[in-house]
Amino acid sequence: MKILEIVTSVSFLFSIIRMTTPILYASMSYLVADLAGVTNIGIEGMMLTCALIGVVASAAFGGNAFLGFTAAVVVGALLGILMCFIVTKLKTDPTITGIAYNLTAAGGTVFLLYLAVGEKGISSSLKSGVLPQVNIPVIKDIPVLGTVVSGHNVLTYVAVLLIIVLSIFLYKTSLGLHIRSCGENPEALESVGVHVLQVKYIALAISGMLAAMGGAYMSMGYVSYFVKDMTAGRGFIAIAAASLGGNKPVPTLLVCLLFGVADAFAVNPGTQNMGIPTELVSTIPYIVTVIVLVIYSYKKMNDKRRAAVA
Repeated sequence: MKILEIVTSVSFLFSIIRMTTPILYASMSYLVADLAGVTNIGIEGMMLTCALIGVVASAAFGGNAFLGFTAAVVVGALLGILMCFIVTKLKTDPTITGIAYNLTAAGGTVFLLYLAVGEKGISSSLKSGVLPQVNIPVIKDIPVLGTVVSGHNVLTYVAVLLIIVLSIFLYKTSLGLHIRSCGENPEALESVGVHVLQVKYIALAISGMLAAMGGAYMSMGYVSYFVKDMTAGRGFIAIAAASLGGNKPVPTLLVCLLFGVADAFAVNPGTQNMGIPTELVSTIPYIVTVIVLVIYSYKKMNDKRRAAVA
């Protein structure tokens, strides 16, 4: 009964949307890169780096949240372009490159934070801005629905619009077709005069920008400061979400919501007061990720067997 009370509460439903937002941005980042034929394992590192950049830049510009967010997105695009250069020109393994990004970000952000504020854990002494919350007219006055849907950070609503924009972009535009062709059949794309490498650079720049938006949300929307390792594996969860969603925007959104539910359940005060050890509660999102991946892999293996028999 306690669990039922938690999952049916308005605060829990509000929290689901809030917790899904960074995972959604990160999964869209992975989706675009993977469709272009580059496996971007470095999303976690990109998010973490841009979360710090947003806070530091905002403070440098007198607490201007918009300029801080813009700086984070620009750095994200540059990180994506750099990854494309390293993978395509220097011929490194994408997975190893992504791991290098993540490890560098984990230590590098702590070092940069220390240079900026003289602290190694949190940027609370920096006077950085926070991106605004949006109260939706009319909807905000509707009981329950208004409390759940309205009042979120502006980046949450941008994320929802992003699903529509990406669906149109990837499946209704020539550039979107070129990006998908990069991953499916780059030779055919080259044969019709399209520069595959150029398309990959564009796709990785977009991937980096989306990861940056997720990172900026963490430090300028979810909370108002940067904390060491604040992404907490959301980049890896997003990779699982995009894979389970078949690298398609709408199915990926649904999977992200599933992980958002697990995340919201883990941080809910009611869950933490159930007598379950806090350390175990905090592992719920990762346990759910593993379980879902096992089910997905089992289903995919059975589908292959059936196809082979047929």
